[in-house]
Amino acid sequence: MIVQLNSLKRKNNSFQEKKPRIVPGFFYFYPTVKLEDAIQQKKFKSEQQKLGINMLYTFNWLNYQIQQKFKDKDITVQQYNVLRILRGQHPEPCNLKLIKARMLDRMSDASRIVDKLNVKGFLERKECANDRRNVDVFITEKGLELLKSLDHIDDEYKTLFKNLNASEIKSMNDLLDKARG
Repeated sequence: MIVQLNSLKRKNNSFQEKKPRIVPGFFYFYPTVKLEDAIQQKKFKSEQQKLGINMLYTFNWLNYQIQQKFKDKDITVQQYNVLRILRGQHPEPCNLKLIKARMLDRMSDASRIVDKLNVKGFLERKECANDRRNVDVFITEKGLELLKSLDHIDDEYKTLFKNLNASEIKSMNDLLDKARG
């Protein structure tokens, strides 16, 4: 949760929460707060609009939570995703087209990410034997070791969604799949 330092005021020797001052361009995420209160908007044009805005707000909340886990690491969330794709293919090679197709963030530049991971020694690029225009990408032992040290991050989703039971999680997964379909 992000809360501004002045969000608590002292009254009668006890702290009471007060409404934080809104700073433009800064995300505020409140746990278990209704969307209307979080973004200070009481009415929506339709339930579909509210759903879209709610999904965007929730995505940003989730993205922020995950990015915090990589703050002190030597890689970004997108680089982590590429390494996980390569680990899933290991020991077989992967090409850039396959990496792009499997990436969670389709707007990311897979070539640039692969180049940065190569410089860090987390993967290797080799000319494809069958097609010289293509490049085979392999995860290195260093990359596998890094992923092993970061595997606990996947367990963070249990913490992030602790307010939902197993049935609600399944329903949300099904509904999200249906919404994209």
